[in-house]
Amino acid sequence: MTEQSLPSLHLKRQDGVLWVSIDVPPVNLMTAQLLLDLDAVAASAENDPDLHVIVVQSANPEFFLAHGDLSFVEDPATYAALPIAEETLAGTGPMMRLHERWRRLPQTTIAKITGLARGGGSELVSSLDLRFAALETAAFGQFETLIGIVPGAGATAHLPRLVGRARALEIVLTGGLVDAATAERWGWVNRALPAAELDEFVERVALTIATLPDGVRAAATRAIDAADGTLEDALRAEDRLLGETFTPASGELARAALAAGVHTREVELNLEEVLRANLARHS
Repeated sequence: MTEQSLPSLHLKRQDGVLWVSIDVPPVNLMTAQLLLDLDAVAASAENDPDLHVIVVQSANPEFFLAHGDLSFVEDPATYAALPIAEETLAGTGPMMRLHERWRRLPQTTIAKITGLARGGGSELVSSLDLRFAALETAAFGQFETLIGIVPGAGATAHLPRLVGRARALEIVLTGGLVDAATAERWGWVNRALPAAELDEFVERVALTIATLPDGVRAAATRAIDAADGTLEDALRAEDRLLGETFTPASGELARAALAAGVHTREVELNLEEVLRANLARHS
């Protein structure tokens, strides 16, 4: 395990997973320093072939990210000039560029949310690949219309894709909080779990993804992303990527699964756990 810290982040890395804990007391504002630190993490991750999963969480259980630092209105030029992801989505603001840089990372990115995520905080959440929330305490909101502006770091682009147009309009136009159970039902988060179960569940998901056979995680992600095109193109992409991942190593895993009793009633009733154990033995 390796650990290090940036001014606003605590980093822990183990088994191909990087845990990024946001720590900006007292409420985790998205300050200029936090944007710079998150950009530095993304820049390092972009060319790291040994890193497979990044989990973003908070050191403050009440606030994942409160929202952007509103004091930027006193000095908007300095904020706009922040050197963040400068080659990413040119012509947009630094927070939007940052979120887009994170969205494009080759790793699988996961948000683990126990508290409030508003404004730029919920926009960061929406730009990541997977989202898991504490049922009792997490909530999400885009309050920007209540101060006379529209969201500016990705909400109006990501939310219709996640929750649909009508619900995106409700979120943005009312500016209200959406609790974790509703966010799960709408598709804003993957799952809302009891807070006592959240850490263990996210760790299991992260390690499962990080320990997949070489190339499988990236290929599966490309296949799913191809669904944004036509159905025919998506099917062809899946067929091509299946061929790319059908290697001697995957053949060995299939033969080992057969030797472990796949196709028998006893194993088929507990297939996933048997396959995970089989994968662990052959990794």
